[in-house]
Amino acid sequence: MDAGHTPHCRHLRSLLDLSSEEARALINRAIELKRMQRAGEDHRTLAGKALGMIFEKSSTRTRVSFETGMFQLGGHALFLSPRDTQLGRGEPIEDSARVLSRMVDGIMIRTFDQETVERFAAYSSVPVINALTDRFHPCQLLADLQTFTEHRGDIRGKRVAWIGDGNNMCHSFINAARLFDFELRIACPEGYAPDGAIYAAASDRCTIVHDPAAAAEDADLIATDVWASMGQEEEQAHRQALFAPFQVDDAVMARAAKDALFMHCLPAHRGEEVSASVIDGPQSVVWDEAENRLHAQKALLEFLLKPAA
Repeated sequence: MDAGHTPHCRHLRSLLDLSSEEARALINRAIELKRMQRAGEDHRTLAGKALGMIFEKSSTRTRVSFETGMFQLGGHALFLSPRDTQLGRGEPIEDSARVLSRMVDGIMIRTFDQETVERFAAYSSVPVINALTDRFHPCQLLADLQTFTEHRGDIRGKRVAWIGDGNNMCHSFINAARLFDFELRIACPEGYAPDGAIYAAASDRCTIVHDPAAAAEDADLIATDVWASMGQEEEQAHRQALFAPFQVDDAVMARAAKDALFMHCLPAHRGEEVSASVIDGPQSVVWDEAENRLHAQKALLEFLLKPAA
């Protein structure tokens, strides 16, 4: 059975593993699950299911949201770090995938290299979820889209501004523009543009500019991220000087639509990528956005792990 690949299994390696219809249905289900949770309605749709959670990158929101989500759905989550598993001692990814997928019903991976997730998925007999790589952060985008939908309705045809590094979050916003049919303007410093192939596939919906004010013009949503992600700390000083003009402040928000929302995947550095007046201001929905990691991921877990009726 497991001598080779198991292509029949559904995974979330990037948002593009979903169709537009599936992605929209997930957002709607996430909103429903949030309502059920708050109303105290039983929604243990994954009773008896186990999720293996592999963390090669540290986490707050990802671990708590997946672990709590599995508990609320009636299942169980296991935290696995390289320090206390064979993964940290050089066991081939293919072998770990084959073994783990015979013991759990789903595997979530938060790691550096996208190739790790791709290889794990290729040899896993259960769904594999990308909970962040240096290339993509699809779970965060599901939470972001849920948040926008709750506050403003359908994002189709809206204008979104991404301001900052052309990083994994930017790549996932590009993929989301394709799936959810919105316009994306990307403002990044020269040399920090998103991956060319990822951008080219969505160039009918995306524009790269190098001016935050131009990107923010009439935007319905403005999003940003830290200037130096995990693993880039040694570039911090260089990046701070280069990215300083790309801070999302009141002047940038003033260029956006009057009812524009501000999002940040957190953790945030006030006074760097965003001013305190914006992230703590009335247009910021970052706390709803953070909470919605829980609900969006529950919808995703249900979609991937729930046994067929």
